[in-house]
Amino acid sequence: MKRAISLCAMLMFAGALWAADPSVVQYKVKGQFDEVKESVVHAIESHGLVIDYTANVGAMLERTGKDLGASKKIYEHAQVLEFCSAKASREMAEADPANLVYCPYAIAVYALAKEPGTVHVAYRKPGKAAGTAAVGKLLAAIAAEARR
Repeated sequence: MKRAISLCAMLMFAGALWAADPSVVQYKVKGQFDEVKESVVHAIESHGLVIDYTANVGAMLERTGKDLGASKKIYEHAQVLEFCSAKASREMAEADPANLVYCPYAIAVYALAKEPGTVHVAYRKPGKAAGTAAVGKLLAAIAAEARR
């Protein structure tokens, strides 16, 4: 149980940094969570990619909030979609094997409890490391398609 609480605390702290981090690209989309999430899924799949994992971060934070003494509802819904591109990942790894840290790629889709009718789509830019430009372009293209 301590491990789960520590992980949750780290995720909450990382979320605070993440929101202030200029390497995070975030869009607000008018609509319902399920519709916007489906647009993101479709955009990922339209690039020939497969979602490997969907992290239900919002549900985890809600579930573990009591253990942390937290009662504030942050999200109505919050999921992170993880996926990869063999081509882009290969290019990154060939440029620098340490670029493995950028895999899998992730796009967060979330709706805040205090903003009904608005859904956020966000991702982290992969940085300026050698070989990461293609991944940055891919994430930007997927997010742009999901906003339409």
